[in-house]
Amino acid sequence: MDQNSLLAKIANGDRNSFRIFFDTHSELVFNVALKFARNKQDAEEITQEVFIKVFRFARNFEGKSSATTWLYRMAVNTSLNYLKKYKKGHSIESVDIAPQKFYHPGIESDHKEKANLMFELVEYLPDKQKTAFILSYVDDLPRKEVAAIMEMSLKAVESLLQRAKKKLRVNLEKIYQERRIDK
Repeated sequence: MDQNSLLAKIANGDRNSFRIFFDTHSELVFNVALKFARNKQDAEEITQEVFIKVFRFARNFEGKSSATTWLYRMAVNTSLNYLKKYKKGHSIESVDIAPQKFYHPGIESDHKEKANLMFELVEYLPDKQKTAFILSYVDDLPRKEVAAIMEMSLKAVESLLQRAKKKLRVNLEKIYQERRIDK
């Protein structure tokens, strides 16, 4: 059964269709959430929140994009909103704001330290740059799909990616410069 049909049935309250949709897409949503939240517990909460929204708002799906693009958009927005809500509730004095070490379970052990550094640096990018970077370079989605998920033009996504790469490059140079000085 195609995903659009499943969403139409979910909109009518069909719990079996919801279970099929969840089983098909829960790993994708969890992985998107994990890349933003950088810890399993928050990613699980975000995933749960996304699928509650799917059940509640399936009737709003118009089919202008694919069901997967719609779901990606919902996962990204829910992740960003969750993180804003979480960070907003904590003052700088009450929480250590340095990013925690994050080892994505899908990364080979040889690359875990480099990936951790990349995720730490991506954490400091503005939300739109972070989203474009994660979708493009971590999830390896085509730029057109990233543009559809972010509801932006292809040119705007390319511009976000250029700014993100420039900022990451500057920060990497600072880190490696400091490491050379420390030696």
